[in-house]
Amino acid sequence: MTYLKPVHLGVLALALAAFALPLAANAQAVAKPPRIGVLWQTAPPPPVHPFMTALLQGLKERGWEDGKNVVIESRYAGNDADRLAVFAAELVRLKVDVITTAGDLSTHAAQKATATIPIVTSVGFPVESGFVKSLARPGGNITGVAVLADELSMKRLALLKELLPRLSRVAVLWDPVTHERQPKAAEASARTLGVQVQMLRARTPEELAPAFEAAAKARAEALLVLVSPMFGGNRPAFASLAARHRIPTMYFNKTFAESGGLISYGPSPEEQWTLIAGQIDQILRGARPAKLPFQQPTRFELIINLKTARALGMTIPPALLQRADYVVE
Repeated sequence: MTYLKPVHLGVLALALAAFALPLAANAQAVAKPPRIGVLWQTAPPPPVHPFMTALLQGLKERGWEDGKNVVIESRYAGNDADRLAVFAAELVRLKVDVITTAGDLSTHAAQKATATIPIVTSVGFPVESGFVKSLARPGGNITGVAVLADELSMKRLALLKELLPRLSRVAVLWDPVTHERQPKAAEASARTLGVQVQMLRARTPEELAPAFEAAAKARAEALLVLVSPMFGGNRPAFASLAARHRIPTMYFNKTFAESGGLISYGPSPEEQWTLIAGQIDQILRGARPAKLPFQQPTRFELIINLKTARALGMTIPPALLQRADYVVE
């Protein structure tokens, strides 16, 4: 019979410890939570941007909670291209697993900073802005949600015309860091509806007041606000300026009407950022952005603020009121 040579307990303990070390290190590596970089063109909170609330909720529904199993690195730079570039480089150095952006300027900054880290964005015209080859097959490290604004400009102007049947002059406020296709689409829509257009620009919050003053001086009968992350971060200023100059104003999402704006029509922010959260989730689970098609919103909301309408001395046409998804009293 063959007997095994006894092994000294100390030697055995050392061997087991040596074996356990790489397993422990590997377990730590696996347990390390992924990082999501947020690079937005809005002012830093407070207050918390409602889009961030929608994004966090969408991630939570997919099993990702900030501070628990995922780390969110937020960077807010407004429409400052230099700061966006600095923050984008910082997120790359932090080795985030995915970057989410909103708007052309922040997406360009992220695109310049990395060609490998996935970027999930919300922009108006991804192909025309040079971010992807096509909506169906992005082909690079960028995917997201495309909010194509051509038809929406027509719809918003048509709603303004319904709100103000005698409308003949409308001011259109555009943030020049967004794609120029936006104001061109608005001008084409105005011509179709027989309305004269006054184009106004505002790239910073400080330029909002002069823009409203220019609209009032030109006796614009209404104002159409085009899509801009910077505009979205300054909703109270819009409500105040529109009330001061008594200009009926159409906005691009419900957060404006909820903040005192007269009327808004646009994609549901909850759906939009739920779609973004879904794509981030897929990427964190191994999907490649090159093969993730751009999504498009399917739910659009018409919101009317009756309190603001009364302050302006306006009566909302009953037919328009009935079509509203909800009314702010």
